[in-house]
Amino acid sequence: MDVALGAAVRIRRRTIGISQEALAEQCGVSFQQIQKYENGANRISFSRLVQIARALQCRVVDLMDVLDGPDREATGDLDLLTRMRTPGALELLAAYEQMTPEARASLVTLLRALTGASAVTAPATAKARQLA
Repeated sequence: MDVALGAAVRIRRRTIGISQEALAEQCGVSFQQIQKYENGANRISFSRLVQIARALQCRVVDLMDVLDGPDREATGDLDLLTRMRTPGALELLAAYEQMTPEARASLVTLLRALTGASAVTAPATAKARQLA
């Protein structure tokens, strides 16, 4: 749960384009503490989560959506958040969004050939379709 919440904070922070340092300053903590929150190494208290949500210009529930329950969609969200923590994943997604549908298809074919994968896992595929 701590890892999933931290990943949601990181994704939101990077989506709106603020640094760990800027978020830390707005919350009154060190940037190392923000790193620990984002990596799930330290648990985020509710009061700190409220500060973080305000700094990230979102609601607390927006960050906690992945923790709603063990249903399929939540499991898929958690899997997606875990994958988004991979170094370079957000930059890759940003570049992918700028591509034409044909270029996207070619890139996916190339990546499957390079990795030897015939397809990505079902939850990730459904989420990828939503993002495409």
